[in-house]
Amino acid sequence: MAVEIPVDKWTGKIRELKFGGGGRKEVIIGGASTLPYLKFEGEPCNPTRVAITIHDCEPPYPPGLLSAWGDVVKDPSEWAKKAVEIGADIICLRLTSAHPETANTGAVEAKATVDKVLSAVDVPLIVLGPGVAEKDNEVLMAVSETAKGQRIALGNCEEKNYKTIAAVAISDGHIAIAKTPLDINLAKQLNVLVSDVGVPMDSIIMDPDTGALGYGIEYGYSINERLRLAALMGDSMCQIPIINHAGPETWRQKEARAAEGVPAEWGSLDERAVIWEELTAIACINSGADLLVMNHPKAVEMIKATIGKLSA
Repeated sequence: MAVEIPVDKWTGKIRELKFGGGGRKEVIIGGASTLPYLKFEGEPCNPTRVAITIHDCEPPYPPGLLSAWGDVVKDPSEWAKKAVEIGADIICLRLTSAHPETANTGAVEAKATVDKVLSAVDVPLIVLGPGVAEKDNEVLMAVSETAKGQRIALGNCEEKNYKTIAAVAISDGHIAIAKTPLDINLAKQLNVLVSDVGVPMDSIIMDPDTGALGYGIEYGYSINERLRLAALMGDSMCQIPIINHAGPETWRQKEARAAEGVPAEWGSLDERAVIWEELTAIACINSGADLLVMNHPKAVEMIKATIGKLSA
């Protein structure tokens, strides 16, 4: 006797969002009309895309991650080229040097770096500021002008600075990354605020935050899932694609960094760290992430293979 699979019928759908254009490759995310990869319930949608993190200066990565990339970490344009060779659909550039406690670089340096990266590769670009509101505004305004017409994503657009980032996203035709700290109500509220100042709904991507495996992944999973369920049930302010930083979150944690002073059963650090990133990313995929930001080349390879199997 054949078993009938129960099928939910949803009224809502995730908006599609396009990166790139203006002579740059286009990447489209979103479009889901059901929970992740339940193809029997809805129409086929765009698969989860993978962005790879690069920095504008050599980052404070642990030795295993630095060695995986080699000397390219000293040059963001060469790093971007290597990331594309490995399989990046999008480059995620972090302006680490702009942080006041790093090199405190400014608009001039940010524009030069972004121009170099845009010239080096033809895939779309995400640019993240250093995470200090005043510096974010300074460097992202400059970056927005440099990349005008090429539809990059600017982040982070948070409650404390969303008006400035939203304004340049509108004027230069970019995407605003609406970032909130693991709270579905805050995520929805920020989407309302950003759209109310004029950013089109198809030019917003949500970053509801996430925790790495062992550091809040269950809570991050539930936030993604609740946002997706609300969207499918018709809440227009939740019908926005989700970005999760699985790689950066993983490499902040002890399990991806500690070789000494840990239990022997934890095994090899190099192997453990990559698996930690892979498992964090898989949880994000299954909970509704439309775009993953990754760090380690081996983890990227594995995640792209997994997405391929789920999409087949």
